[in-house]
Amino acid sequence: MDFYIVLGVKREATASDIKRAYRRLARRLHPDINPGDREAAARFRQIADAYETLIDPDRRRRYDSGRTGTAPDDAASFGFAGFDFSGPVMGNRATTFGELFEEVFTRRGERERPADTSGGADLHVRASLSFEEAWHGADWAVTLTRQDTCRACAGSGYHRTIESRCVSCEGSGVVRSVRGHMVFSKNCPHCGGSGRLRQLVCETCRGLGVETRSESTMVKIPAGVADGARVRVPGKGHAGVRAAPPGDLYIDVEVREHALYRREGDDLHYVVPLAIHEAALGAKIEIPTPDGVARLRVPPGTQSGQRFRLRDRGAPSLRTGARGDLIVEVRLMLPKLLDERSKDLLREFGRINGESVRE
Repeated sequence: MDFYIVLGVKREATASDIKRAYRRLARRLHPDINPGDREAAARFRQIADAYETLIDPDRRRRYDSGRTGTAPDDAASFGFAGFDFSGPVMGNRATTFGELFEEVFTRRGERERPADTSGGADLHVRASLSFEEAWHGADWAVTLTRQDTCRACAGSGYHRTIESRCVSCEGSGVVRSVRGHMVFSKNCPHCGGSGRLRQLVCETCRGLGVETRSESTMVKIPAGVADGARVRVPGKGHAGVRAAPPGDLYIDVEVREHALYRREGDDLHYVVPLAIHEAALGAKIEIPTPDGVARLRVPPGTQSGQRFRLRDRGAPSLRTGARGDLIVEVRLMLPKLLDERSKDLLREFGRINGESVRE
């Protein structure tokens, strides 16, 4: 049995070509669409085997090279009934020699794949916050469209039912194929050789255990989060297939600029205007901070551009909880000369000091 012929594709077909061919045939031959049609069920198993082999790069390479690497004790079990002229054969068609030896020498691990238990994918969203929301922390509402656990089957992909006889093998647990006078048998792929069925594929999720849902949730943004930070919410990504662990939700934070403060790391920078007499004589001034008003003592003779550090007035660290500092930069502001009295006072100040800043 040539898998490329089964799917109706060329040997140089791409993965996309193989997927399209499989989907086209699966829609036409699926057992749910052809109830009771054993020929369609057999063809569906063939295209499923062909798809599983050709879509996997390693298995396709081994198939193309004609080397399966299968040890004798790993081969699918079969019975040789010799020259059987009277025994009934399960199924309504003869098996070709290609199918016969493909079934014998294909590894059981390839024909009976374990359930896909890969974890769910992560979700990424962006959050735009004001400076105050980032500073104090906020409850941020977000609406997510994600793969969630199927409610119909609780994520298992199957419904447990009352045990019934397998219709594919008629309860024997074995299916037999014939070529001339040779009869071969193998375990029934539908019931695993038990002859009984105990569960049905969930129709809601088609056996994947997940379904798409939209939900609104509140995310706690920690206090002190900075622009460009990423907040992780465990378990709020896409659900894993067949009860596998879910992914995480990552929130990329964008903090809008503030009119007064500039943040560098955990430190805040603030520029305060200072009058000439305050800089010359010294003063106590009030500094607004995100947590309230702080008092700063400016010593006499303070120069423009000089910086003062207020300890533990900055942002809290998300790692250690320790707070940064508030760095205050002084900018001298020249007075507006509104009358001659102000000018005379400045001229007098210059004569008394008799110094030039350019000397």
